Amino acid sequence: MSYSTPEPTHLGQLRRERLLTSRLYVCTDLQRFIAYPEAGPVEELGLEALRMFYADAFAGGVDIIQVRDKNVSVQTEIAALTLLKEVADEYGGLAAANDRADLAAITGVDVFHVGQEDLSTEQARFILGDDVIIGRSCRTFEQVREADSDIGVDYYCTGPVWETPTKPGRAAVGTELVAQAASLETGKPFFAIGGINVTNVEEVTSAGADRVVVVRAVTEAEDTTAAAHDLRAKLPA
Repeated sequence: MSYSTPEPTHLGQLRRERLLTSRLYVCTDLQRFIAYPEAGPVEELGLEALRMFYADAFAGGVDIIQVRDKNVSVQTEIAALTLLKEVADEYGGLAAANDRADLAAITGVDVFHVGQEDLSTEQARFILGDDVIIGRSCRTFEQVREADSDIGVDYYCTGPVWETPTKPGRAAVGTELVAQAASLETGKPFFAIGGINVTNVEEVTSAGADRVVVVRAVTEAEDTTAAAHDLRAKLPA
């Protein structure tokens, strides 16, 4: 089955221009913002605390924030993504959804990210059109080359560079995959991901990454803005 999608509008062009200038990407779950995580209704989502986290992260230099939580209800995720889009627009950042193209479409986020076993690029474009940025996770150089050559993929992530509890059981690939991605020199943006923090980020930039995705380095920091600022300062301008 093949899908036909329109050319990107001005909105899509603006989003992709913003992607090119992006350096710091944060993924967050929602568990610490839910009063009773085992229940997970949208009414228990602490929207003010969540808004503050989004705002503090963007204020510190984060370019993209992705909500990634498979343990909440659909309505909770919709509420979190809707709020994220509002705050991202206020700060000139990009809002990202993970896995669920339907929720990305409902909330109007800027970015949709998929893994290797998720929707294909064509399937995602069929739902979202061409104005939404699409990213893909890559664990091998073969997957990197496929993503790099796929015109429907706007960016890709390489990793995990180091083992991380956010991806339990997934072997680290080290900085070699980062260097391989950088060697392609096609200009398509890619982000190194996996166990990256302020103490090791320069190892991935030395390997050739201009962009990184972090989780705990920002989400677990006592001062979100300061943590983001310190990371951003170690990335290329």
